[in-house]
Amino acid sequence: MQPAEDERTSPGGESADLVTASIKERIYATFTGLAIVLVQASNVEHTSAARASITLLVGIVAIAVAGFVAELLAHLAVHATFPDRREFGRMLRLTSTAIASAAIPLLVLLLAVFDWVELGTALTIASVVYVAILGLIGYVAVRRTRAPWWKQVIALGILIALGGLAILIQQLAHGH
Repeated sequence: MQPAEDERTSPGGESADLVTASIKERIYATFTGLAIVLVQASNVEHTSAARASITLLVGIVAIAVAGFVAELLAHLAVHATFPDRREFGRMLRLTSTAIASAAIPLLVLLLAVFDWVELGTALTIASVVYVAILGLIGYVAVRRTRAPWWKQVIALGILIALGGLAILIQQLAHGH
């Protein structure tokens, strides 16, 4: 008999549910960060490096806090009680995962704040970093399926198309 999904552990010893939630938070935050960076790149002549950095930071913190609130409300709804210290710590770790997703893009934008690179270049680099993160997560996820190579290629292609659709919708929502 296989253990329940929430009882399985990853190679690092974390529960499968915690790893799943952590990956989801990172993906949500990465899509959010990418959308913010792409919108700013399309308006680069109307913003400053400091404003772009602050906008990205605030956007990522906002999505992380929203994720924390969602976790807290879901816990209350399912368990009819507030989380204990261990569960609360798990929720905070998930929140930090989302915030950590912006580390490299924020560092790149910081280079623009100090005029070490042009803002447009920094936003392009940040966009590439976000796309690379999403691509790497998708690649690793598909590789773990142990499906035949051709099914993995199809699955990765579908994931890329869905990711592109999400980016397109975000851009349309921002009028660009």
